[in-house]
Amino acid sequence: MGCCNGRCSLICLCALQLLSALERQIFDFLGFQWAPILGNFLHIIVVILGLFGTIQYRPRYIVVYTVWTALWVTWNVFIICFYLEVGGLSKDTDLMTFNISVHRSWWREHGPGCVRRVLPPSAHGMMDDFTYVSVTGCIVDFQYLEVIHSALQILLSLVGFVYACYVISIFMEEEDTYSCDLHIFKLLFTQKLIVE
Repeated sequence: MGCCNGRCSLICLCALQLLSALERQIFDFLGFQWAPILGNFLHIIVVILGLFGTIQYRPRYIVVYTVWTALWVTWNVFIICFYLEVGGLSKDTDLMTFNISVHRSWWREHGPGCVRRVLPPSAHGMMDDFTYVSVTGCIVDFQYLEVIHSALQILLSLVGFVYACYVISIFMEEEDTYSCDLHIFKLLFTQKLIVE
């Protein structure tokens, strides 16, 4: 089987998914977004598993990758709904940090064109509250940047799902052909022994 087909495409796609997931992981770490960090970590592991399965001709690993891509699409649809506040979700809750802290998306204060100003605390004296940070002049609001990240992940996962299904079918065909050839060889070999 030549390399420049579905298998080679899946290898390249897995590499793109790894780069995209690592980039996203870095910015989620900067924003202390623990739920996405955990999801990205699992995604990176499964993409590496799918990459290994593709390189080593292991269809079972690619099946795990294929199932994970469906779950990954679901997770990213949830993230899109979360940041666009669909269905009663609110981007101002601490859901992404597991209610551990009041951190929000890193892009909220550091997006393209954003000017960040720390306002003096009020008389209540809550110095660590993020309500005292003023952000103005953003070219793109942070929720749309998060939606773009998730949409890219969905696109890569859907294309990866299609290629993974194709590669699995090719591997299974080759395995069946190999099995059939082995069976024919055994029949010929046993008949040759019987004749002698």
